[in-house]
Amino acid sequence: MLPLSGQNFTKMHGAGNDFVVLDARARALSITAVQARHIADRRRGVGCDQIIILEPDPDADIFMRILNADGSESAACGNATRCVAALLAEESGARLVNIRTAAGLLPCEILGPGLVEADMGPPRLEWGDIPLAHPADTLHLRLAFGPVEDAAACSMGNPHATFFVPDLSHLNIETIGPILEKSRMFPERANIGFAVIESPSKIRLRVWERGAGLTLACGSGACAALVNAHRRGLTARSATIIQDGGDLQITWRESDSHVLMRGPALTAFTGILPEC
Repeated sequence: MLPLSGQNFTKMHGAGNDFVVLDARARALSITAVQARHIADRRRGVGCDQIIILEPDPDADIFMRILNADGSESAACGNATRCVAALLAEESGARLVNIRTAAGLLPCEILGPGLVEADMGPPRLEWGDIPLAHPADTLHLRLAFGPVEDAAACSMGNPHATFFVPDLSHLNIETIGPILEKSRMFPERANIGFAVIESPSKIRLRVWERGAGLTLACGSGACAALVNAHRRGLTARSATIIQDGGDLQITWRESDSHVLMRGPALTAFTGILPEC
């Protein structure tokens, strides 16, 4: 295994959701949870929401392994998928990139400089696929804490619960989010979204991400918000999702139920990891 000290990295972000990308295609990397937390630390490390490890895959352009800021592993990350696609396309000049994660194969298309569309596949709507701890109506979960209640849930490769609220200005997400993330309803924890429907084609969203906290944007959370909003009859099948770090365009395609996510994918800087 390649030691982390001296390892090159690329710092990338999609709408402010930021990543440290490590290339393990030539030689394998072993990263402990303690090391991941150190790298993700914004005061003592590089700082990021997730660490992304690029590994070889025989049937895709890359396998993307995802570590959250707390060192736990995730199966999906929409913004990171677009960032990795942009990075690989810059290397190869390809317009189409196939990325595999633990959640499956995610085809991506480069639409222009810094703009990528990822096919996140179909949402999973059954309680056991999310997963929930017991059978429940995923469109109206009996889940509440403080001022929020009546979430809708789905999986976009990782579990999401979306609460629809009248406004976000007085919602203490830093207090509510971690409690709901670890609710007994979610045996694998969950990403908790708080969404305001501004129009049938516009959603304002903030997401408390499991293992990362309140982020500037969450790609899979944006997909979940659109899916859950449309299931409730609140929006069309396509909408702009406005987040603190920027906007994403999400479409839930009717023909095959796949969710398409279009948005920015940018490199911030490159560097070399110190001892960690």
